Amino acid sequence: MSLTTPTRRSFLKGATATAATLLAAKALFPSGVMAQGAGPEVTGAKLGYIALTDSAPLIIAKEKGLFAKHGVPDTAIEKQASWGATRDNMALGSANGGIDGGHILRPKVHLYSSGAVMQNKQPLPMYTLLNLNEDCQGLSVSKAYAETGAGLDSTPLKEAFAKAKAGGKTPTAAVTFPGGTHDLWMRYWLAAGGIAPGTDVDIIVVPPPQMVANMKVGTMDAFCVGEPWNEQLVNQGIGFTAATTGELWFKHPEKILGMRADWVDANPIATKAILMAVMEAQQWCEDMANKQEMAEIVGRRQWYNVPVTDIIGRIKGDINYGNGRVANGTNLYMKFWGDKGEASYPWKSLDTWFMTENIRWGTFAASTDVKAMVDKTNRSDLWLEAANGLGLTDLPSGDSRGVETFFDGKVFDPADPQAYLDSLAIKSMV
Repeated sequence: MSLTTPTRRSFLKGATATAATLLAAKALFPSGVMAQGAGPEVTGAKLGYIALTDSAPLIIAKEKGLFAKHGVPDTAIEKQASWGATRDNMALGSANGGIDGGHILRPKVHLYSSGAVMQNKQPLPMYTLLNLNEDCQGLSVSKAYAETGAGLDSTPLKEAFAKAKAGGKTPTAAVTFPGGTHDLWMRYWLAAGGIAPGTDVDIIVVPPPQMVANMKVGTMDAFCVGEPWNEQLVNQGIGFTAATTGELWFKHPEKILGMRADWVDANPIATKAILMAVMEAQQWCEDMANKQEMAEIVGRRQWYNVPVTDIIGRIKGDINYGNGRVANGTNLYMKFWGDKGEASYPWKSLDTWFMTENIRWGTFAASTDVKAMVDKTNRSDLWLEAANGLGLTDLPSGDSRGVETFFDGKVFDPADPQAYLDSLAIKSMV
């Protein structure tokens, strides 16, 4: 018998193995789109993150082997020093020593793609692939203002800030990136209390991990940042949390997984694999039974280098505001997946709010074609493909989450952004 002539047994064994391979490939790529055989075009990507709790799904996907499970084992999760450094490394791309995507503030996709914050205003086309989390950021204030009674209502700070300014000291509020989520939460909160950002109080930019140290030495009077830095501030007795951002707008979107459009376009199967890994990690992070382990993992030296005690409370909805107020078991915990994945799904209506709010503050011109930018950058279609690849069937659909209502009674209808803008007393539109 020739060595190249198959026996019936070897033929059946080979056929079975081939069928198993095809079934596995079909599960990963049900649409039938294949490239370079049966797997992703590349074995991974370089994804950046800032030491903020909402980057947890990327870290968990790496630590739990989910990138490897979906065929992209070489996906690297690389710490960034600041949101400015993230921008610069994103502009470089991994081919030039930078990153391909990662954990970023949701408005950054619009800010990069338009060129608004890029060197020489050079546009960097980006895609929003999924929403990493909802809620659980904080508006924190120096303990020097504890007696004002400032909370969700920022009005008590108006008189205090005016007094400081009259005495020759201009109050400062720190945010993490111009036009980013924390910039917008801070501005909204102040303006709702009659405090004009940029006039009554200066807005400065400080990297998230440096917020607590800067408030300790008196660099700023207030700041807005994600966790664990608000909780760490309280634990160190330096300041207090006036409000969590979920109290401003419950279930508000926050960070996203964003990637360079050229990388996604060149590697659609690898993109889908990365999405599937991160979505599985989001579901794991959502489970209250996993919160302790999650805090222990992300708190490690190689990730955040932060004590578990500075992480665990607020991700479970237990909030010590630091001004005598303690609320346990609230619904203000960080949401990673939500009902049917609605916290992960990248609703276009939410992008529309961020664009509109940045028009409010003059980051974008009033003439900006908001719909065109959102349609160009939001890839909810890829999210749905990845969800189908995971075998999920009960999923969000459509482009809009509907009308949004804020703590001060303001209403945003994504079908009529101008009505929202017209309702606002304080704005600096160009």
